[in-house]
Amino acid sequence: MSDITEVDKIEIITLQDNYIDVSAIDSNAIVARALPIRDGEIKNSIQAEHGFSAIVKTTKNGLTRSMLFDFGFSSSGAAYNARALGLSMADIEVMALSHGHSDHTGGIEELTRMVGRKGIELVVHPVAFEYPRYIKPAENLKLFFPRLRREDIASAGATLIETRNPLKLLDGQALFLGEIERITSFERGYPIAYREKDGKEIWDPIEDDSALALHLAGKGLIILSGCAHSGIVNTVKYAQKITGIEHVHVVMGGFHLSGPLFEPIIENTTEEIKSINPDFVIPCHCTGRAAMMHFERKMPEKFILNMSGTKLTFKAETMHL
Repeated sequence: MSDITEVDKIEIITLQDNYIDVSAIDSNAIVARALPIRDGEIKNSIQAEHGFSAIVKTTKNGLTRSMLFDFGFSSSGAAYNARALGLSMADIEVMALSHGHSDHTGGIEELTRMVGRKGIELVVHPVAFEYPRYIKPAENLKLFFPRLRREDIASAGATLIETRNPLKLLDGQALFLGEIERITSFERGYPIAYREKDGKEIWDPIEDDSALALHLAGKGLIILSGCAHSGIVNTVKYAQKITGIEHVHVVMGGFHLSGPLFEPIIENTTEEIKSINPDFVIPCHCTGRAAMMHFERKMPEKFILNMSGTKLTFKAETMHL
């Protein structure tokens, strides 16, 4: 069991996601959309890419802590959005990586340099550095993921913390889940993912796939995934198990339900999430259009559409100021 400290407020600022609509006028007490305005003119572009990156802020007793979760696809996309949003990265205290695929690692070096904190810790499962890793859409076709190198991260100024186990971050106000148990019958991983070990090709279970858990006082867990290759239901259930907290306030992140390999489990996944009964469900990134629409149809009062540049704010019933 991993204790996790209750906090009064949690903000999630998305530096990169697959979708953007700067003409959306749907901000409210929870959702704040990025605006295309700079210097009084409509010229502030917010970029979307097939990737994910977010700043996570926790506030307790008036003190705010900050961390960075994932780094987006291109070397510059998430960094570009951070600048467009006018965000200072100097208050980032720790960084965490959901897994070693390139749509989450591309901006590590640039964002680490923007943080500018020499030796800042980057928490990651050690399998993230396995190479070669690739997908095989056909027997004679291998599409390789770029190599994630420890030395590149070190040269950017970060200190690696490699763990398979849950690890407390921000003095226990956030929890890196580590390697996630896989217990559902239908979340079976990425069938065309492979890597080499000892010169032999093996199926890649992507056991480095992890997520964050946070505890909003009086409201329960907020769970943030990268791609949920472990299965988003497995991820939520594991977070509940290791924290001992049953109620889930928010499930957010990539659910990896896009395309013909995963669309057959959209219904099972949605029904399981419905049974968990979170207050909000916020599918992002690799969830896919079909799955997002299904969640919105099945859980209309709980569904929030995320975008690049969106800030989500979740508050406890009574904040301690």
